[in-house]
Amino acid sequence: MDRKVDKATRKSRWSWYFYDFGNSAYASVVLLAVYSAYFKNAVVGGAEGTRLWGISVGVAAILVALISPILGTIADFTKAKKKFLMIFTAIAIVFTAMLFFVREGDVLTGMLFFILAEIGYRAAQVFYDALLTDVSTPESIGFVSGKGWAVGMIGGIIALLIVLLPIQLIGNEVIPFAFLITATFYLASSIPTFLWVEERQLPEEIPAGETTISLAFKKLAQTFRDVKNYKEFIKYMVAFLIYNDGIMMLMDFAAIIGATLYGMEQLQLIILVIILQIAGTFGALLFGSISDKKSSKQAIILSLIILIISITGLFFIEDITWFFVIGAFAGFSLSGAQAVSRTMVSQLAPAAKTAEFYGFLSVAGRTSTFVGPLVFGTISYRANNWYLKQGIDALTAEQNGLLWAIGSIIAFLLIGMLFLLLVRRVTAKDPILYS
Repeated sequence: MDRKVDKATRKSRWSWYFYDFGNSAYASVVLLAVYSAYFKNAVVGGAEGTRLWGISVGVAAILVALISPILGTIADFTKAKKKFLMIFTAIAIVFTAMLFFVREGDVLTGMLFFILAEIGYRAAQVFYDALLTDVSTPESIGFVSGKGWAVGMIGGIIALLIVLLPIQLIGNEVIPFAFLITATFYLASSIPTFLWVEERQLPEEIPAGETTISLAFKKLAQTFRDVKNYKEFIKYMVAFLIYNDGIMMLMDFAAIIGATLYGMEQLQLIILVIILQIAGTFGALLFGSISDKKSSKQAIILSLIILIISITGLFFIEDITWFFVIGAFAGFSLSGAQAVSRTMVSQLAPAAKTAEFYGFLSVAGRTSTFVGPLVFGTISYRANNWYLKQGIDALTAEQNGLLWAIGSIIAFLLIGMLFLLLVRRVTAKDPILYS
């Protein structure tokens, strides 16, 4: 589809794609492969590390949930999506680099720097997603979203390969340098977006007697009232809040699951995430295409079914090879679900309020990611303690606790999918939903 557009549009799209290329390095290295396991095992240790990691992710999520709707409203009427994207990207990059200084026992510092980096990363994602309608059309939005996600997967793979080399040659003592590399990678890849992506929406004039902040709150209140008229959007938000819980829980704890259940070392965890990213590249492209040709709803439901089956397999395998296989299927499906989820929001939201509605998506998603890690960490920690009281050895107790927590991931995915069935079928050409 990129071949059918003019040169300027193609340049704008690729500039938008490259932001995903860079911020996926953060997701791959900090969230998935390196820092999560490093924090749990080296900085804290044991089941307590799992619990504190869940709290860290949750605190960042709820803070982003509180500020995103207001920021999204301001961005819509000031034509400032790129400006806010730049601010929060800078926060994410700076504090990703600061993770370099976190060492064994630096629990509070490790939590603080991660929370600030995560706030920057998640808040920036709201404005990056909102730029999707500036680089696409209703007919191409699924393709563009999926391609952006696929390019992001490739960026994550390249970042992991760069990080993998020094760890392989020197050892785990160079892990802190991975965070400096990631911050640099993120910074370099975000520059094209700020240079060549243009916001199409014209800014609104601020009425006399109003300020940017006061007008933002008034518009936000109006959006809350307007949302009542978008019943399909409300139903989708409920479904998204639930199934996104499962997706975020899986992403946030993937490295901890691999290290605890299968004894995976840092090198193996990086290889696992590379496999996830490669599979995710194909998943984002395929499900983005299904979204355009069929419907966003069908694409998400199919991806969730594959993800549920994949995670269920963890209860029946012991061999690490099969864990890599399950990881590939999980990466394939969860990337598809995430890519199409932002497409569906853009199809359900009124064109003039995209950033506001992405703010609502953030409220649902970030509140969800506050609840999810808290549920996962609490179940794992309490089940671990129960097994310890039964006289079971520490490692087996921790593994059993994690399996109970994995069950909660499946529950969130399944319930969210059932709610999604209630949402009207959405296509790119629906004139009512995309008006």
